[in-house]
Order: sequence, then structure tokens, then C-alpha cells
Amino acid sequence: MIAQSIAQSTRARIRPHDPHDGDDYPVSVSARLGRLQFHASGKFRVLQLADIQDGPAVAKDTIRLIEAALDASRPDVVILTGDQIAGYDGAYSKTFRKRRWDTTWDGVAAAGRSVGAMVGSALQSITAAPELPQADESAARRRDLDHTRDLVRQSVGAFLKPMIDRGIPFAVTYGIHDFQCGLDNAELDAIYREFPGCLNPETTAANPAVARRQPGSGLPDQSIYACEPGTFALPVKDENGERTVLGLALVDSGDYAREGGYGTPSAAALSFLRRVPTLVGARTLAFQHTPLPQFYRLLKPVPSTTAYAIQGYRTFDQQCYVLDESKTRPGSYLGEGVSCPDHDCGEFEILMAGDYVGLFAGQDHRNGFVGAVDGVLLGATPTCGFHAYGPAPARRAARLIEFDIRHPYEPRTQLLEFGELVGKPSANKAYTFALSHVPTSAGDAVNLLRRPGLLATAAATVAGVAAALSAFRPKRR
Repeated sequence: MIAQSIAQSTRARIRPHDPHDGDDYPVSVSARLGRLQFHASGKFRVLQLADIQDGPAVAKDTIRLIEAALDASRPDVVILTGDQIAGYDGAYSKTFRKRRWDTTWDGVAAAGRSVGAMVGSALQSITAAPELPQADESAARRRDLDHTRDLVRQSVGAFLKPMIDRGIPFAVTYGIHDFQCGLDNAELDAIYREFPGCLNPETTAANPAVARRQPGSGLPDQSIYACEPGTFALPVKDENGERTVLGLALVDSGDYAREGGYGTPSAAALSFLRRVPTLVGARTLAFQHTPLPQFYRLLKPVPSTTAYAIQGYRTFDQQCYVLDESKTRPGSYLGEGVSCPDHDCGEFEILMAGDYVGLFAGQDHRNGFVGAVDGVLLGATPTCGFHAYGPAPARRAARLIEFDIRHPYEPRTQLLEFGELVGKPSANKAYTFALSHVPTSAGDAVNLLRRPGLLATAAATVAGVAAALSAFRPKRR
């Protein structure tokens, strides 16, 4: 299996679309057919975009990368795996919430209000204080939320435009920063559905066993099984449109855990995940934002003095790691510890027992690797965003996953990198360099992809700090 995967991963790389070659402008074949379906050539393609993580003014180079990746790969569908919205961006300061549970019942943190003011407000309500101040506050809150919705629409419209222009459908799940703008996933879902091509279904009173359609998706014959916002499944038909060959599942992997670290999918999402292969009638590939603890099984523990060693994260932080080349595909790289939940919620067991091909995640902006653990394919995809921390600009990428009808459960995958598809970044060069090289934890300066000397490390740190201060954009996980 590993040998076959390696052979597949070393095939000729896809070339960017040439507008002068006489071919039509790239359009999703599935969009032409009205459902997700293998082509007559026997191929089916998914493009994963991870961690755009931007504010209302999306970086031009992010858009250039998305456009180039779409033109190069001509995917049937694009899957965005969370942290599209940098909810901590200053534009959302009036509705920002750091954690979901730091909210009032209306779902928005009382931004700018002191604890004393909140207690005072509660006492006023108990003593039957005049209603006018509360009404005024509610009106102001609604205005702030409306403004946030407009800004989110602006951001979403910018990074979806390349797909909309090309008639390529897309599906979206969520990460740890999307909600921080003050909108919950259901509200974000509703905004995405305003744009043509969106496959996210309405999940109000969702019955996962009942297939539905999504008006406006451009795929009138596409069945969708819905659970929660950001958690749903899509069957993929064979080249004749008659038999389901493959399933695609999107999972909202949660945001933060109350005890610290990252959360896990809801009980409803995990229950749905168990049922998906039966619902769609085929083996399934899952997508979500946060990686699983089992991603560490693709790494090899090594002494901290080992070249290219990377320190683990939280539960795994007492050990340093490198990629296990016997388990990962050529071209894989490790640039930071895997940021997964502290505890195993049982999701990997569901994948093993539930007839899954594998799972692809984002979250770790500097990681780009794929390998198999107990027969389950696990993939880490780096950021495609240029207003977020990440690898060197040339390594920011989208991930192409290509299925072949002859062996539909052994997909070929590769990273479509900015440096290869586009070239040099157009702006913010000092900033992107800083976010690629500034140490992010003790010892990290010597634990990135390269091991610079002491002088080089000091110089990079000083330059990075200066650039970060001028940009006012701290690293966000």
C-alpha cells in the first residue's frame, strides 16, 4: 500500500493552466454534470484550501494562489477546512469573542464592558431599572453585529470569487478562529449560502438519514446528508452517474476545550461520522480543521539535538520529532508540532471501523505531510493565506486530491505551491518573511525546517520582531 502510494505521489506534477493553449477556461466537470461525479476519464478532483485566516481585506497573494491552483487543477469541488475568517482581526473588535463560552445568550461577548458594568446591569434588571438603557444597548449590539456580517461578507466574497468566476462548487467547515468574529457557525453558514456554488446545507431540524438538495449550489442533482453547520456528507457518483463510489464528509472539529488546548467534534458530529459511509453507500474521505492525536504516529521521536527536530505540542511537548519517512509520502515536511486535542475522543477509531479512506486537516500552517496509520490516510495541509503565519511564501499552498475510478480509495495528492504556480509575492515581503522565521516557542528557532546558526537566528528574530511590530498582526493558531 505504501509503495503504491509513493509511486502515485511521484507522477508528473500538474502544470498551470495556459490560457493560450486553446482550451476552455477551467470549469468544474461536476458542475457541468449537475452532481459530484467521476469524469469520463475516470478522474475526480478535490482542492483543499486551509487556513486563509484573514480579515475583510484579503491578501492579494492569497487570491492569486487560489486562482492559480484552480486553473492548474480544475477541481470538481473545493473544500475549505476552517479558519477562513480571522475572527481576532481588529475589524471585528466590537463583536469579538475569545471563546464560545465567554458570551451572553445572544452569542456575542460584551466587548469593552467591564465586569463591574456587567454586574451593575444585572442588578438594574433585578431592581426593575428603566428599560431604555438596555434597549439602547441591544440596538447598538445589533448594529455592531450587522456591521460584522457585512465585513464577513466582504471577506468571504473576496476569497470565493475565484471559484464563483469559474463555476466551481465549494463546501465549508469551520475552525478555531471563524467564530471569534462574533457570528456562530449557523450564521456563517447562512452567509456562505448567499454565494453561488455553496454546498453547505440548511441544518435546522436536520435529519441525517434524509438526503436533501442545496438550492444555489449549481449541482441540482447532488444529494447532501446534513448534521450540523459545517458537518455534512456528499456522495460522489461513478462516471455514469448511477452508482455512488465515494463519499466526502466535512466535520466541524470544534474550537477550544474548557480545560485548555483544542476541542473535539460534538457528540452529534461523531455519531454522524459513524453513519456517513452507510448513508452515502461508499467509503468516505473526511475533512476537518484540527488534526487528530494519531497524526503523531506519522512522526518519529528523536533527541532534541537531532537536525530538523520539532518539539511536540501540549500533551506531546516533552518529546521532539521528525517525519517518519517509512510512513509518509515523498515531499512531506514538518514545520511545527501537531496542534491536536489533548485527549483522543474516539474519532480515529470511528475512521478505522467506519470504512473511511482517511482524513485531511489544516490548523498547523507550517505542516505539509501525508501518510497512513493503520490503513487510514492522514494528511496535513499548510496555510494558503498570506496574512497568517506559515512557511516561506513560496511554500504556501492548496492541496489537490485526485481520485481514479480504477482505485478510488487510493487517491493521489500533491501540494500546489505559490512559488511554483505564481512566483514571488507581490507585497508585504518583510512581513511574510517574519512570520515564516520568527521563533514561536523556546528553541523553535533551531527547530524549523532549517537549522540556522546562532547569528542567523538572532538576525532573523530581530528582523521578524521589528516587522511584526510594524504589521500589528501577531501569530494566531
